[in-house]
Amino acid sequence: MTVATPFLRPEWHRMTTQADGLGESPFWHPQEQRLYWVDIPGKRLRRMAVSSDLSQTHAVEDWLLQEEPGCFAPAQSGGWVMALRSGVYRAQQWGGELTLLAAAPYDTHKLRFNDGKCDPAGNFWSGTMYEPRDQAAGVLYALQADHRLLAKADQATVANGLAWSPNAQTMYWSDTGAHCIRTWHFDPATQQMSGERVFAQFPSKPANWTYGSEVARSYMGRPDGAAVDAEGFYYAAMYEGHRLAKMAPDGRCVAFIETPVQCPTMPCFGGEDFRTLFVTTSAHGRSDAELQALPNSGCVFAMRVDTPGLPVSFFKN
Repeated sequence: MTVATPFLRPEWHRMTTQADGLGESPFWHPQEQRLYWVDIPGKRLRRMAVSSDLSQTHAVEDWLLQEEPGCFAPAQSGGWVMALRSGVYRAQQWGGELTLLAAAPYDTHKLRFNDGKCDPAGNFWSGTMYEPRDQAAGVLYALQADHRLLAKADQATVANGLAWSPNAQTMYWSDTGAHCIRTWHFDPATQQMSGERVFAQFPSKPANWTYGSEVARSYMGRPDGAAVDAEGFYYAAMYEGHRLAKMAPDGRCVAFIETPVQCPTMPCFGGEDFRTLFVTTSAHGRSDAELQALPNSGCVFAMRVDTPGLPVSFFKN
């Protein structure tokens, strides 16, 4: 007998009032008690101090850039490392000077960096997306101590879902366009990946998908950004699916979690106890009907969870 996956409808709190075009790459900075994230088409990094009362209004600070940011991470020695369209950069001060660490190893007219984060050893990883989206030309890169970018995996249209298990021995990476999440055995000391397998494969988007239709209501969405909790459950934002998918370490989907908008993009855990689950969302390219029905699309939301998540890994190179 097939058991239906539970569909949970939790209480979400809207954390921002100004929508992002496409919010992504959120992380919680435990020392600062701040949430950081990017708005890709808005070409800005964003941050806000968050109180324990999620219903309060939270002021957002913006750092405007000259090009699209894909992702960024805090650095152990202070500041941040970030993947922009033209390469990987380092910054010491909010809004300050950017220092190029590694130029983009691809055609910037067709590709850009997208989802990424630091591995548990403090190495910065970022995957690329092929903007024409007609071939799997995306690659996952790891920045080395000498600032070389090494290709570690490929065959993705839109690189997403990068995450590691609590013991750092399993690595996850998804291709949003293929509706697929892959996993590897991972050695954090050497960055070696082995034993590639499909962790989860979701049904493709129906050709006749339109917002509000019966087809749209039955579509699960496709895996975007992700986060892992302390028990090893993998939370994938299901873009256009109106939900997060909570996946057990063995690949079972144990629950769907309804989101307040159609297009969640990436979750992360934070708060003093790491039991606040934040999620960024998208308004970019959405239909008038969808935006009218879901006017908070593009905002950041938060909910409380029972199991804490893993803290962000800091850049150590």
